[in-house]
Amino acid sequence: MTKVYLDNNATTAIDPRVANVMLDQFLDGPNNASSQHAFGRRSRARLDGAIEAIGSYLGTQLDQPDGARLIITSGGTESNYQALTGLTDHGTLVLSRIEHPSVLATAKWLEQQGRVIRWLEVDQNGLVRVDQLETLISSDGHGTALVSLMAANNETGVIQPISQAAEICQKKGIPLHVDATQTVGKLPLNLSDSGISALTFTAHKFHGPAGVGGLWLAPNIKVEPVFHGGEQQLETRPGTEPVALVIGMAEALKLAVNEMASTTEHCETLRDRLENGLIERHSDLVVQGNVHDRLPGTSAISFLETDRQSMLMALDMVGIACSSGSACSSGSSPPSHVLTAMKRPESEIESTLRFGVSKFSTIEEIDKAIDSISNVYNRLRNKTCVDN
Repeated sequence: MTKVYLDNNATTAIDPRVANVMLDQFLDGPNNASSQHAFGRRSRARLDGAIEAIGSYLGTQLDQPDGARLIITSGGTESNYQALTGLTDHGTLVLSRIEHPSVLATAKWLEQQGRVIRWLEVDQNGLVRVDQLETLISSDGHGTALVSLMAANNETGVIQPISQAAEICQKKGIPLHVDATQTVGKLPLNLSDSGISALTFTAHKFHGPAGVGGLWLAPNIKVEPVFHGGEQQLETRPGTEPVALVIGMAEALKLAVNEMASTTEHCETLRDRLENGLIERHSDLVVQGNVHDRLPGTSAISFLETDRQSMLMALDMVGIACSSGSACSSGSSPPSHVLTAMKRPESEIESTLRFGVSKFSTIEEIDKAIDSISNVYNRLRNKTCVDN
């Protein structure tokens, strides 16, 4: 059975060119950039070179004294946690209701510690109501300390108005953290004039290795460490740096940026082919967020009169890999907090699946997916479980 992978918002396949670069580094001797001997100095030079390269692809200089810097982390969840807990230790946090579970879980924990959380609503198509932000900040009697917004939603793909939020935050003198996990390597980015204070990203979302990501900090932005135990990364993230992983992340980002135009066109073509092919057969399907600009490869589709978990399992059995929400929460499959915040009907919330294509997806895979999804949908409509 030919398998079709359409869960690229959760993670992407590593690009073979990235894997080869990493393999060369893994095989080229011990890699501890903190060691003072020749092996360590060589590792340090390669690590610093990779970090500077990452900065260039993000539109920021990382080699300037007292300038912007990049903290290497284990990925998006850690970066988000460090931003929310380390950029400020008091005052109100302003978030949208459609943030990633790693942000929402951290906010819940901070609220239990006494922090005040205020919420930005979204419209029915998944766009954050950034027009509420200035009023929300101005009316905050506790004093807003940080605004944190995602650059694009991981479920619907809707691209959020970050530049407008940054303008408001700059005017109010409040730092803005952006979870750009879904957009780095997929959308153009120039951090040097973005007005953003801190930005999260992770390599496995753009065909790099899992287990490595970054928290970028603008000049003069300080952050407290998550834990202690070493002097690496100016003591903000102690522990031996994963040199080969960082080099892989730099290579993956280089390829993503250099090939962005062709990848975008390819992914949009396949996404639209998938949506249109399904709608031609089932006119009652609902594509979430499609009235707004979306990520080129993301599609959230509501299969009315079905249960999302039954659809998900049935599709897996015929070789189609997709998801019913964020990979960080879909194991227990709670109702989508994103669609709930969008105030979508219950019939849509309970029947929505997410599909994500990548540069490695093919027309043949999409056509197979259309057939398989359509067949499963016809079989499961009005049923609550998968036929055995």
